[in-house]
Amino acid sequence: MFNKLYVKTKDFIKENYKSLIVIMIIFLLFMIKLPYAIYTPGGAVNLNKRIEIENGEEVKGSFNMAYVSMVRGSIPFLLLSKVIPDWDIVKAEDLTIEGENMTEMMAREKIYLEESIDNAVLNAYKKANKELKIKKTNNNIIYITSDAKTNLKVGDNIISINDTKINSISDLQDYVSKLEEKEKVTLKVLRDGKEKEAYATVYKTSDGLKLGISFINTYEYETNPKVKITSKSSEMGSSGGLMMSLTIYNGLVKEDITHGKKIVGTGTIDIDGNVGEIGGVKYKLIGAVKKGAEVFICPEENYEEAKKIKKEKNYKIKIISAKTFDEVLSKLKDI
Repeated sequence: MFNKLYVKTKDFIKENYKSLIVIMIIFLLFMIKLPYAIYTPGGAVNLNKRIEIENGEEVKGSFNMAYVSMVRGSIPFLLLSKVIPDWDIVKAEDLTIEGENMTEMMAREKIYLEESIDNAVLNAYKKANKELKIKKTNNNIIYITSDAKTNLKVGDNIISINDTKINSISDLQDYVSKLEEKEKVTLKVLRDGKEKEAYATVYKTSDGLKLGISFINTYEYETNPKVKITSKSSEMGSSGGLMMSLTIYNGLVKEDITHGKKIVGTGTIDIDGNVGEIGGVKYKLIGAVKKGAEVFICPEENYEEAKKIKKEKNYKIKIISAKTFDEVLSKLKDI
């Protein structure tokens, strides 16, 4: 039986070897990793379906989070980008910080997503005068310099340094500023849900004494009414913060600030309602138009580029620039 199977397989390969070689070459071309990525027009996520507020107000329109699509820079995709409009090649080094690999970049972007969700909730509840209580602040490491002498990892949650509790970035900066150059410190961190000890050595820069790490805060909190936000494992980054905050706020107040329209947008937000610049506004605007959006919101820093794309492509969509959350609320009254 084995001999018959061997003969059949051998005959099949002889008869089809040219096709098999072509398939293998195509497969290898897709598998070869090159230091590039390709940005393509994205789409929009209906946040009304992602955010649930207990006894939330009825909404007729929708707030949607714009996103950019990105494919790995394999040879076939790189060739396609030469002929398909709005497919743009980006160097992998432009997506990462100096000294950072792609794995660290993705871990950092995941933390940025957590931060954007927390900031969106805190801002919306504060603006709507609803109850929110912060129970705990997390200090999440997002970057470690190449000069740092440490075994800390991106994603570590700093609890203390030399048994001194750390509650904020300024706490860490104040503590380190009182140390000596080359002094080794012990940090207690939460890593993968387990408490661990790590070390770092103080070094001197033009800006003073440093450990060579950066971190941002995320929070554990209780809200009244309760809010539940769903995100996908593939999602990363902070650019959805503004639209999440608008969606949450809209569910907390009686007035429907969408006025029944499909609104797509992008922009980071902090807990004080300041809107921050994002990347890829071109691809997000194109995706918004394809999804039938009537209004597009983007940070003030991205507004001129968005207007330029609108003019070039003769889009009819209304574009709103955003510097602060309050400014957006004011402009939405006129749509």
